[in-house]
Amino acid sequence: MIELKGIKKIYEMGGEPLEVLKGVDLTIREGEFVAIMGPSGSGKSTLMHILGLLDRPSAGSFRLFGREVSELDDVELSYLRARILGFVFQQFNLLPRMTAAANVALPQIYLGEKSRPHEAIKYLEQVGLADRAGHRPNQISGGQQQRVAIARSLVNDPKIIFADEPTGNLASDQSTEIMRIFRRLNDEQGITVVMVTHEPDIAAWADRVIKLKDGLVIEDVVKKAPAASKEERHLRIPKPAFLSWREVAENLASSMTSIISNKTRSLLTMLGIIIGVGALIAMLAVGTGAQRAIQKSMSSLGTNLLAVMPGMFRQGGMGMGAGAVSRLTLEDARAIADLPNISRADSNVSGNAQVVYGSKNQRTSITGAGAGYAAMHNSQPYYGRFFSDAEGARLAKVALVGNTVVKELFGGENPVGRTIKINRKNFTVIGVLPLKGASGPRDQDDVVIVPLQTAMKVVLGKEYLDSIWVEVSDYKLMPEVQEKIKKLMRKRHGIPDYKDDDVMLMNMADLQSMLTGTIKTFSTLLGMIAGISLIVGGIGIMNIMLVSVSERTKEIGLRKAIGATSRAVLLQFLIEAVIVSVVGGLIGILAGAGSSLLLSKLSGWAVYISPFSVALAFGFSAGVGIVFGFWPARKASLLSPIEALRYE
Repeated sequence: MIELKGIKKIYEMGGEPLEVLKGVDLTIREGEFVAIMGPSGSGKSTLMHILGLLDRPSAGSFRLFGREVSELDDVELSYLRARILGFVFQQFNLLPRMTAAANVALPQIYLGEKSRPHEAIKYLEQVGLADRAGHRPNQISGGQQQRVAIARSLVNDPKIIFADEPTGNLASDQSTEIMRIFRRLNDEQGITVVMVTHEPDIAAWADRVIKLKDGLVIEDVVKKAPAASKEERHLRIPKPAFLSWREVAENLASSMTSIISNKTRSLLTMLGIIIGVGALIAMLAVGTGAQRAIQKSMSSLGTNLLAVMPGMFRQGGMGMGAGAVSRLTLEDARAIADLPNISRADSNVSGNAQVVYGSKNQRTSITGAGAGYAAMHNSQPYYGRFFSDAEGARLAKVALVGNTVVKELFGGENPVGRTIKINRKNFTVIGVLPLKGASGPRDQDDVVIVPLQTAMKVVLGKEYLDSIWVEVSDYKLMPEVQEKIKKLMRKRHGIPDYKDDDVMLMNMADLQSMLTGTIKTFSTLLGMIAGISLIVGGIGIMNIMLVSVSERTKEIGLRKAIGATSRAVLLQFLIEAVIVSVVGGLIGILAGAGSSLLLSKLSGWAVYISPFSVALAFGFSAGVGIVFGFWPARKASLLSPIEALRYE
């Protein structure tokens, strides 16, 4: 069953090599009950750890059922510790948060099986503890805890049980109970028992006593030879799946228990994530809200519109003060409208006038426009109608009023059909303009729109246009149309080649892109600032996970000793880090959304919580848990079982 040849173990102590085992040759047959004895420092515990696959020798050959152990990888060794071997420790090594039955059933998980605490009772019955199945380790005596550890070593029907000083922490009567259990397992079930002890009366229970001194076997006494094995066993190690769902579920439950048992620490760890995610959500909500508000405001002007306005230019090659202002005429507007790829054009004039209704009056903005203004500027009246070109041609005194004018002059009265005075001229209100809102310092609803010719000749007394609005048939043709308008205006106004254009063109789409791009950049900057706090929170997670690994090092050693692979341990601690960051992220999303809505209510700012920002914040928080939790989790997974079990 076990063949050792020239086994050596060398440790580094203070930079100097310390040879604990100096070439041990040993053979253990199936069904034997072996006691390994020796004084302190003789190497008996080190030999036990090598036999139990908790440690690797520095040199020599170790064959188990004919397989060379040095050739096995971590997964294969973990399978052997879970299926072939059972280990009973001097310190019991029970998980304090689990019941006795759950502790006994724990090794089943690492074989891809379901943990069955209810079935573990039959193993507790074998050690006389069926009535203590629901008790936790701190609720039972030391002798009972050791019996639970023995039951745990039996749950996967092992071929060998290794017991390291199993009675070292027990009273004499409890020691006798434990040794009777080992004796019965060997006699009745044929389980090979290998035990380390320094007490002769405990070694007397064994059929074979091996004595070590200074790292060498000095005596090997066989009192009773085991029965001959009926068949030669061969070690077959199946190729397991990467991880079973039961391992994942147990790791998830273990992580949740650890988090809940350290509530204050977990909450403080989450706090960095909560602040970071909350700030990210709030900043993106403000930025996106501002961007959408600008887009909504600009959409009222249309994205295919060009505005042609008088420009400043120099005359005679000499500076004429601030320069002369070019003039736009109705003929210019007609010429522009005849250019290709222009759907329609509308001429505008603007100014201010006193508007009076009854005993109320207000100074407001007056816009003179054509009938196409409503469609081009998304200004179809929500109540009443817009005027026609025919009404404009006959200088009809009709007007449409914005919502601010309605509130100031009419209150709750219906304005349509009422007569108002604009610069002491009577006008009939025929419609109410849709809500536009404020655009910077200007209130777009504080306006009265009248026909173009009426505004020029009756209200404002203007001979020239203030702007010509052009709607291009295709957004992609904007640059081409702009060039054609500039050339046309230079030709009509007689501008020589060496002078600058005398008109200005404003592209609404470019302006909208510029404004929204600026807001987007600002939002990104705010998001990056908020992201920094998430990274700080991630560093907090890494710090706490390192503390958790340090606190639970012995638990890691125990799990590895009963069959957990390195990747299972890695997953356990990674899950814990991700849970902390994800829960913190969810709380942060709620906090960020709540603070955004509160900010909107208190300040009047437009906010918008987009699904993208929520997904980004959630994904980033989970990513922080994975990235910053990986190193501590990997550090835990790389611990050797014996180093972890010895950790203080």
